[in-house]
Amino acid sequence: MAGFTHTIAHMTWRFDSLRELMAKASPARSGDYLAEVAAQSDAERAAAQMALADVPLEHFLQEAVIPYEQDEVTRLIVDTHDADAFAPVSHLTVGGLRDWLLSDAADETSLTALAPGLTPEMAAAVSKIMRVQDLVLVAQKTRVVTKFRNTMGLRGRMSTRLQPNHPTDDPAGIAASILDGLLYGNGDAMIGINPATDSASSIRALVDMLDAIIQRYEIPTQSCVLTHVTSSIAAIERGAPLDLVFQSIAGTEAANASFGVTLKVLQEGYEAGLSLKRGTLGNNLMYFETGQGSALSANANHGVDQQTCETRAYAVARHFNPFLVNTVVGFIGPEYLYNGKQIIRAGLEDHFCGKLLGVPMGCDICYTNHAEADQDDMDTLLTLLGTAGINFIMGIPGSDDVMLNYQTTSFHDALYARKVLGLHAAPEFEAWLARMGIFQQQGGRLHMGNELPPAFRQALAQLA
Repeated sequence: MAGFTHTIAHMTWRFDSLRELMAKASPARSGDYLAEVAAQSDAERAAAQMALADVPLEHFLQEAVIPYEQDEVTRLIVDTHDADAFAPVSHLTVGGLRDWLLSDAADETSLTALAPGLTPEMAAAVSKIMRVQDLVLVAQKTRVVTKFRNTMGLRGRMSTRLQPNHPTDDPAGIAASILDGLLYGNGDAMIGINPATDSASSIRALVDMLDAIIQRYEIPTQSCVLTHVTSSIAAIERGAPLDLVFQSIAGTEAANASFGVTLKVLQEGYEAGLSLKRGTLGNNLMYFETGQGSALSANANHGVDQQTCETRAYAVARHFNPFLVNTVVGFIGPEYLYNGKQIIRAGLEDHFCGKLLGVPMGCDICYTNHAEADQDDMDTLLTLLGTAGINFIMGIPGSDDVMLNYQTTSFHDALYARKVLGLHAAPEFEAWLARMGIFQQQGGRLHMGNELPPAFRQALAQLA
């Protein structure tokens, strides 16, 4: 008889498909209730988690949560699965995988080798039966290192995306935010702008501006204007000095279609970026953003829970050897992640699953003003993700994005995490901070300088 069952105190719970089992096993969150796929009680959720723990990992290769014939993301997952990498854990159940991940046998070498052998659904499944401390412990064991103009993801380092958004794309306002961020040691992951308008001329002006700043001050970082991938392709064709190619992605073909992309279009963007050969240390150049709830918000989740849909997006990402992947964890709103507890759990799940799949994960630790969350929740998630080995976080003036209207992490939040957890910026960027006099060496560690660096002082004098 098909399906899955588990009995608790003479009560037998039945789940008719892997898709239903995965959804009912998910920790409670508002998006799954909205989609009407969540467990209806704590008892049902516990039964689903226990049943899920007994599912052999090989079953995930036999039953797709979205049919192969209906979805190109499923086809990508199935067609690129590495059976040899999967072999060492192929005999395990989901619960057995959890036990192995928590053991000393699961070290950085073995986890790196395993990544191509795991499907997103396997990673999502094991995350559903893990505690917060489990998600942190396993994620910190492994690193995913990428390179473009500097090096991301090294152990003991946490980078930041300097996000100088402005509601009118005003160059002076953007420049002021960039200066502020650099003086706090932010910007090694990238200097990345969400443009207020998506016109070709506006995009080109922002790309040129960021390139000029990076070149003038010889900053070992990369720029990104977060426009649609087709706009980036068009800018490249017109000779724009574009570093990273951006696109929002999701875990189903239909959800990606709502973003106006297919795997073919993403491949075209990837190849266009490679053609410029702007990376000096490596050619990881795709920057993807994701978020739990994106498939459901597009009515494109196929009855799959939002965390499993999110993890499937990481299979899309890793296919294009990205520089960074950013889960914008609380941005979509309380309809999908209602409060601080749900946002914290989702951020840790996303980071854990991305790491298991070999994806260079970062997190926009954020919430919208109508969510039941506050900055204390963000401090908690920041500290946990820093401990778990996150590749990068966001750096925004005052933690308040005045263009996108949401709350995230500020420039000084990165300083807090680095100081408390003993973390550093990317090595090339850290050396630049010292060379410029922005940070100074004291007692074997870098500290903020007491004066405006001469190069920036000269630029500001010219403006005056």
